[in-house]
Amino acid sequence: MDLREKLIVRPGSSIKLSHVDASFHGHFSSQEDASSEITRNLAKLDELQQKLYAEKKHAVLVVLQGIDAAGKDGTCWHVLSAMNPQGTAVTGFKTPTPEESRHDFLWRIHRHVPELGTVGVFNRSHYEDVLVVRVHDLAPREVWSRRYDQINAFEESLALQNVTILKFFLYITPEEQLERFRRRLDDPARQWKISDADYKERSFWDQYIEAYEAMLEKCSTAHAPWYVIPSNHKWFRNLAVSQILENTLLDLKMELPKPTVDLEQIRREYHSAAKSPSHPESK
Repeated sequence: MDLREKLIVRPGSSIKLSHVDASFHGHFSSQEDASSEITRNLAKLDELQQKLYAEKKHAVLVVLQGIDAAGKDGTCWHVLSAMNPQGTAVTGFKTPTPEESRHDFLWRIHRHVPELGTVGVFNRSHYEDVLVVRVHDLAPREVWSRRYDQINAFEESLALQNVTILKFFLYITPEEQLERFRRRLDDPARQWKISDADYKERSFWDQYIEAYEAMLEKCSTAHAPWYVIPSNHKWFRNLAVSQILENTLLDLKMELPKPTVDLEQIRREYHSAAKSPSHPESK
């Protein structure tokens, strides 16, 4: 199954998240059933990222959005960590600092756009300015409503500079979110992630869903598509993100650069000499 075709939000289409099955898992029956496919995808991502880093003709920007506990951190750990950290950077965007607030809302984002040859991952992103800002009335409607077009123009400018943009909305149900919160409460290794605000935000669930639907409808474009990833099953989330990322990188048709030196000459001058009995390295 081509999950890009299945999960993409087609430009110009409308979407109702209530019609999306957050527990969808394709033809795989379980994590064990999908494990070999996930392992293969991650190995391929490692290979493709090496080509990206060596060729330095493209950059890749991965945007992760989702309600609290949807799995943004988990996607970074279980999918994107398969890539070499030398060429991958993860940036988490929280409440703007005083300095960031003195600039336009895209200023802090542009500073972290990946350079050619690298992968950038945004754990939350510029979309917070049409999500939390909208839900909590942190800016007037006439301000945040203009940001959809500003975001589209910004992403188009990146695409023209060979930045491939992949945007994943990780979708879970409110029941699944509450269960994940409960597991965090019971897990000493993850209790630090729980706050009272997590539970208070649940009262805004419907408003967030409306904001997410507007984001997906207004900002899924040919140059920067959104994918809705059913994420009630963490393993399927990892499978879907890794497959879509792999297929997108394959489409770039990257190749390792040709050597810039005469390999045969180097073999003759160094490796042949090393075999000589009089050569220090042969003793």
